[in-house]
Amino acid sequence: MSVLAAVLLGSVVVVSLVGFHAGPHLHAVGSALGLAAAVVLILLAIEGHPAPWVWALFACDAAVSAGLGYLAWRGLRSRAMPEGGVLTGRASEGIALTELAPEGIVRIHGEQWSAVAVNPPVHAGATVHVTSRGGVRLEVWGEEPISQIGDAERRLLEGGIE
Repeated sequence: MSVLAAVLLGSVVVVSLVGFHAGPHLHAVGSALGLAAAVVLILLAIEGHPAPWVWALFACDAAVSAGLGYLAWRGLRSRAMPEGGVLTGRASEGIALTELAPEGIVRIHGEQWSAVAVNPPVHAGATVHVTSRGGVRLEVWGEEPISQIGDAERRLLEGGIE
């Protein structure tokens, strides 16, 4: 039974680390594995393993499993964008926090996202529009801020023709 507890606890650690890349569904799996490990640890304690390590592992497992459950719940509840689609119900506009050449960080609705620019380079501070989403990475189209473009392009945008 101790081996089963060790395997379950190891699985919780591996799945939680992979979950940070793959998303909240794996956090839910990690939380379920943690619950199974907690049951096994309680059974070990009931069977007469009074060792302090059983209770220490139980406490650590309960904390990690609760955290993973919260991450899964929050990630699945607050998904503003479907996979491969654009933001639904709100504007899909944000700002580039770093230069996207082509990868960088953007802020959309107060949240920081990893992003890839469709039209790199996009300078920090430029307005970006979400075109699609793949996993935890956005694909964005960056608008060149007026201050970054040349005089000829500015006159053309303002309606003047050379």
